[in-house]
Amino acid sequence: MKVTLLIPTLNEAVGMRTVMPKVKKEWVDQILVVDGKSKDDTAGIARQMGYDVVIQETPGIRGAYMDAFPSIKGDVILTFSPDGNSIPELIPACIEKMKEGYDMVIVSRYAPGAKSYDDDAVTGFGNWLFTGSINLLHRAKYTDAMVIYRAYKKKMIYDLDLNKDSSFEFEEKLFKTKISWEPLLSIRAAKRRLQIAEIPGDEPAREGGERKLQVLKWGAAYMFQIWRELFIWR
Repeated sequence: MKVTLLIPTLNEAVGMRTVMPKVKKEWVDQILVVDGKSKDDTAGIARQMGYDVVIQETPGIRGAYMDAFPSIKGDVILTFSPDGNSIPELIPACIEKMKEGYDMVIVSRYAPGAKSYDDDAVTGFGNWLFTGSINLLHRAKYTDAMVIYRAYKKKMIYDLDLNKDSSFEFEEKLFKTKISWEPLLSIRAAKRRLQIAEIPGDEPAREGGERKLQVLKWGAAYMFQIWRELFIWR
């Protein structure tokens, strides 16, 4: 099993200097940074640290993933935030869990023993609502269906049609935004009854960078997507 640590960035120079040195290169087979044309030289810092770097051309975090996709060498993708929200020391535990034969392993902020220190009242409620709705409507058992910090088999992107704009464009056009694929990945993995595990992992407060969450637009788009998936994909 070869693992690519995939790191989407936009103005994350602080995190690259403070968080990424805690990530040991021997933990994974590739560290790939996909940078959204940061103005703080995030890409240059990543290159100096010896990481593979892709410059993002397609808008949105999903666009970042797809722009990086041809450069991914691993058959497992582990998505990671360098802004301090993801604890580097949990990378080996996540990979070890994948080696037990799971299709996806989520580092859950809300599993027993874990806590988000970055949530406010709105984001905490939103994550609870979205995860609960996915569990109820799609017969899943997640404690955290939304988090970026997770590992999954690369082939799932094709198997679950996450590489197709048609899986997202209705909501994106309706709410005039660009959304990521973690919620839909959680939904479709559950619908296919894939092997999914969670490990507990705190979410510390961010150390740098800008919070890019579009609360109202993303919230509306994700909730619409959760319901629409009852009818459009099997």
